[in-house]
Amino acid sequence: MNVSIKKKLTAVFAAFALALTALLVPVVPTTVSAQGESAVQDGINSAQGRGVPETLFGDGSIFTTIVNVLLFIIGAICVIMLIWGGIRYTTSAGNSAAVTAAKNTIMYAIIGLVIAFLAFAVVNWVLVAITPGSGAV
Repeated sequence: MNVSIKKKLTAVFAAFALALTALLVPVVPTTVSAQGESAVQDGINSAQGRGVPETLFGDGSIFTTIVNVLLFIIGAICVIMLIWGGIRYTTSAGNSAAVTAAKNTIMYAIIGLVIAFLAFAVVNWVLVAITPGSGAV
């Protein structure tokens, strides 16, 4: 692949990653909550341990939060890799080695996404089975 094309693809990928990061960075709201406290005060209360989930399993628990965040991160990485594989596929210019590598990137991204969803389903099933009275994660 030509060096200038690689530099352009790297720049496009970096711009996409920067835009994705900008979307994921939370903006501090200036609204007032229903209890009369500001959102900043709610954050301070969370940092001091007030309002933090104390249960390990069940709805609103620490484990539920960790699993949801990890599933979101895995999903985002899979989408990025799908896009990267598509870019590699379209810029392969008929080179069979580059086409194969791009197809493998797309295939492994889809396999990773399926495995992540299956792992989420298994963890959810086990938690419901071992925790009586708990709902889904």
